[in-house]
Parts: sequence; C-alpha cells; structure tokens
Amino acid sequence: MATDLNQIPTSNSDADQVTKPKPSVFLQDSEELRKVFERFDANGDGKISISELDSVLKSLGSSVPYEELRSVMEDLDSDKDGYINIDEFAAFCKEPMASDEAGASELRDAFDLYDQDHNGLISHSELHLVLNRLGISCSKEDCQRMIHSVDSDGDGNVNFEEFRKMMTTNSNSKAANQNGTAAAAP
Repeated sequence: MATDLNQIPTSNSDADQVTKPKPSVFLQDSEELRKVFERFDANGDGKISISELDSVLKSLGSSVPYEELRSVMEDLDSDKDGYINIDEFAAFCKEPMASDEAGASELRDAFDLYDQDHNGLISHSELHLVLNRLGISCSKEDCQRMIHSVDSDGDGNVNFEEFRKMMTTNSNSKAANQNGTAAAAP
C-alpha cells in the first residue's frame, strides 16, 4: 500500500510542542495508523507507556524531559489508565492541524522532524528514513513519487513552503469533507 505524502505522520520534535500536543497527523488509513501505533507499542501489549513514547521520540532524534512526557501522557490518556490505547492514539492522529500560532510552530517542528540534515529541504531519502523509523514501509521510489507530488519548484525536494501548502490544503480539504463540501484549490 503506497503512502500519500498528505498522510505522513508528523511528530513533535521538541519539548515545547510535546507539552501542548496539537496533532497534525493525517493517518486516515486504519492500517497505516495501526502500523505507527505498533511502532510506538514496542512490547505489543496494545498500549503505549511513557517509556515507549520516550523511546520512539529518541529514535526520531527528539529528547524530551520526563515531566513533559508525563504531561503528554495525561493529555492523550482520556481513560486515565496511564497508557495510550489505539483509540486514544487514533483520536490524537485524526485531529486537524491548528491554524493559530501554535499550529504554525507545530508545522515547523513537523517539517524539522523530516528534514534530518537541517538543510531546509526534505529529500526522498529523508522521507524514506523517517517513515521507516515510524514503521511505515515504503520504497525509495514511493518516497520519490510522494516528494514529486508536492514539489512545486521541481528541485526534487520539499521545502517548508511546499510542506506548509500541502499540510494546509490537506487540513482544509479534510474540514470541508467533514462539512460535506469540497475545498477550493489553493
């Protein structure tokens, strides 16, 4: 199953964003969502613990203080059992991105997560690396096609503006579809 760049998971990459989770993940495919959840759920018990959350964030290059992780767990753990189950994870992943200042900061953090070499561009190799770390297997060719689908300047990479347009368009389309209307093209 090919993954559309509009459905790639984005994740918080610094402590500030982890304290105020405003997800921008658009995992509409339940199989993709399950795969990402299983990547977080290292021991396979059907729930994400604080240590599992910490491990995944570290594998993605983000070090978050324990207090911040605990705050995230409290925010996402709606049944207050101390873990994030698949339903809580899905609810978090399917919320649209905020359009306010916090949403803009989150968008930059999401971009930075994929921009592994911090050169201001997401290459197909970086996309491939991050998706595979998240447990979403796709070929480098799939990643090239995903990059090409949003690469408006034709340089073979996705810059922040292209990423912002893609995420904003996807968020607006999702909201319009939920309201029963089609979103206008940008």
